[in-house]
Amino acid sequence: MTIILLAVIYITFIGLGIPDSLFGTAWPAIYTEFHLPISYANFVTSIISGGTIISSLLSARLVKSFGTAKITAVSTTLTAFALLGFSNSYNMLFLCLFAIPLGIGAGSIDTVLNNYVALHYKAVHMNFLHCFYGIGVSFSPYLMALMLSDNGDWRNGYKTVFWIQLGISIITIAAIPLWKKGKKTILYEEKNISSVGLLSLLKERKVRRVCLIFIGSCAIEYTCGIWGSTFLVNTKGMTVDFAAKIITLYYIGMACGRFLSGVFSWRFHSWQILKVGQGVTLTAILLLFLPFPAIVSGGALFLIGLGNAPVFPNMLHLTPDNFGKEKSQTAMSIQMAASYLSIMLAPIVFGLIAQRISISFFPFYLSIMFIIMISATILVKQQQTKLK
Repeated sequence: MTIILLAVIYITFIGLGIPDSLFGTAWPAIYTEFHLPISYANFVTSIISGGTIISSLLSARLVKSFGTAKITAVSTTLTAFALLGFSNSYNMLFLCLFAIPLGIGAGSIDTVLNNYVALHYKAVHMNFLHCFYGIGVSFSPYLMALMLSDNGDWRNGYKTVFWIQLGISIITIAAIPLWKKGKKTILYEEKNISSVGLLSLLKERKVRRVCLIFIGSCAIEYTCGIWGSTFLVNTKGMTVDFAAKIITLYYIGMACGRFLSGVFSWRFHSWQILKVGQGVTLTAILLLFLPFPAIVSGGALFLIGLGNAPVFPNMLHLTPDNFGKEKSQTAMSIQMAASYLSIMLAPIVFGLIAQRISISFFPFYLSIMFIIMISATILVKQQQTKLK
């Protein structure tokens, strides 16, 4: 039963990843049809991110009241019908309206399942969990591209994804009895989630330092994903289509990084994997400063994806170790909220820097985010060593 439940969780994370890259692929067709400025995409993505932050912060209380199984089933269904709403939207107002349940559902799924896997499974499973998220993220742009090339209607892409997501939600509903395997243990952990408030936990220095690790890592990940192609075109002289292919390699690097992290976690501790990954990331960022051919910068982005990829899942898996099982869900909520805040703001901040200074500031910005991440990592590890 444990293996079947893990498979259901993996499938749910495919569904979590599918909407994340769908909107960006569809947006050129959407803003053209609605006659909108290209920048209006920020309204939809900001609402989605805001919803994920809110639901992440509320997840500890929700798990204590309803349990992980019900929240997973309801949240997956919520995202499915949000996607159905997108497929029937004919103006910007409706897109913004359906972005609310999409963000709330995604944030709940992400936070409660990450905490559940951190509590009940090994680090290898956490890394593979995020590999399955990568499958969803990689699949949906391909599907949307097929729909756009077939008849040019982005709504058909959303309708197709709705049916996939609805199928996943049915699976999560049917799987609710599986969570009753070891019911006493699960219920004990859920009912005994620490009642410590978010603000009280935030007063702990270790919590703030761990959040800085997530903020730095997510800032690097999403800044590279959104602005890497523009950097290669404007600074390194690549053609637009070739730069787009290089960014695909960046995402492949991320997938490889999480897969390899899962494999190596059988023999090495999460902190050791983090150290190696951060070393690879630093080397890759330094390569971006050097006057090598453009293809080397493309390779550097691949290495950034490879090296930075293990940080997020391994830090999530360390949550019960860092804060204790009873506080883990509240700590997970704070960590996920910090991550979503970084995902929402870091690319926007760099966009403003690129506009006011230059896109060539890209490696400097990544360096600043890396310094934040590595400094916080060192401080957290030192604090943990002192406690031992």
